[in-house]
Amino acid sequence: MFTGIIEEIGQIQSIGRSGRSAVLRIKCHKVLEGTKIGDSIAVNGVCLTVTTIQKDGYTADVMAETINRSSLGALKPGSRVNLERAMPADGRFGGHFVAGHIDGTGTIEDISRDETAVWYRISAEPALLRYIVEKGSITIDGISLTVAGVSGADFSVSIIPHTQANTSLADRHRGDIVNLETDIIGKYVEKLWQPQDERKKKEKLTREFLEENGF
Repeated sequence: MFTGIIEEIGQIQSIGRSGRSAVLRIKCHKVLEGTKIGDSIAVNGVCLTVTTIQKDGYTADVMAETINRSSLGALKPGSRVNLERAMPADGRFGGHFVAGHIDGTGTIEDISRDETAVWYRISAEPALLRYIVEKGSITIDGISLTVAGVSGADFSVSIIPHTQANTSLADRHRGDIVNLETDIIGKYVEKLWQPQDERKKKEKLTREFLEENGF
């Protein structure tokens, strides 16, 4: 579990390709503190397992499924990435519940400034937009942000210059692909209601039936 509060911007040193999978070697320092092989670190919002540790970085395996469903396949040596270690049990919860399992990707359609605010408008598939609500939480490349507005084709977030300067959003441009993870609460609520709805369809004796017949 993560919070969406980025701890460090790492840099891709090398990408080892093996078929449709890859091994990332990431240069970093802060997230290595207390980290052991087998621990989880979110890379641009994607939870990856640490496989080796060096003095100036670590490696992580990326499966073909992860490459296909995220923007990690577009990384190159020199790319900057957002890094966050898994949240400790006694840690401060500064963002929101982030699983590190992205739901899909979006495309940056526009970047604009409004005094001190920086606005990003991001398009996404309807299947993702249904879980994105105004004033709700969204994770963009691992960053916990508040949704400022939603339309039928896209959504917007407004960030402060500090967030832009201290995350890889500073490197993003129109047309770039970003990883998206919607608020986990909405997905669980929907899943819990679906089986109940299916059972109701099969039940012959319902509360409505009893009320209609005077019980």
